[in-house]
Amino acid sequence: MSRAAIPGLPSRHPIGGQLPALYADDDFAQRFTAGLDTVLAPVFATLDNLPAYLDPRVAPADFLAWLASWVGAADDPQWPVERRREAVARAVELHRWSGTRRGLAEALQLALGVHAEVIGDGGAVWSSTPGADLPPEPPAEVLVRVWPDHGAWADPARVHEVVRAMCPVHTVCRVEVLPGPPVDEGR
Repeated sequence: MSRAAIPGLPSRHPIGGQLPALYADDDFAQRFTAGLDTVLAPVFATLDNLPAYLDPRVAPADFLAWLASWVGAADDPQWPVERRREAVARAVELHRWSGTRRGLAEALQLALGVHAEVIGDGGAVWSSTPGADLPPEPPAEVLVRVWPDHGAWADPARVHEVVRAMCPVHTVCRVEVLPGPPVDEGR
């Protein structure tokens, strides 16, 4: 998208109309300021619509990468524009859930359009009895099962990339890419 001079775009604030009366009838002054109006009209149009630039739902597509950098959102220029808009709009929410099962599942859904089931507690352990000995340390392992939506294909390399980015550092994350939803295994 171009925010340069747009032929025929009128200025909402023409400079010639704001000149003192002495210059109002001066042909050169009016032509000169009309040239400035042509240059400044896109600037005024952009500034008048600044809130729209900061709203990911309506911001120009070429502005989304900059917005994504502001909120720490994942942004891939190869994604469809609607997915990029959703990633920016939901960035704060996803940061809140970072490192959790829900956050990982939602990040995979948003980034790759796949469903995910996260199994394991990531090595969290506690005792419900005050003053008791600490329980043995469990393995910090998480199993992430991923399956595509509606017959699509899930790229294992991209799935691993998202899982590595979203899992806490102390956990070992195993990934299984399934052809369809997992069968209930007696759980």
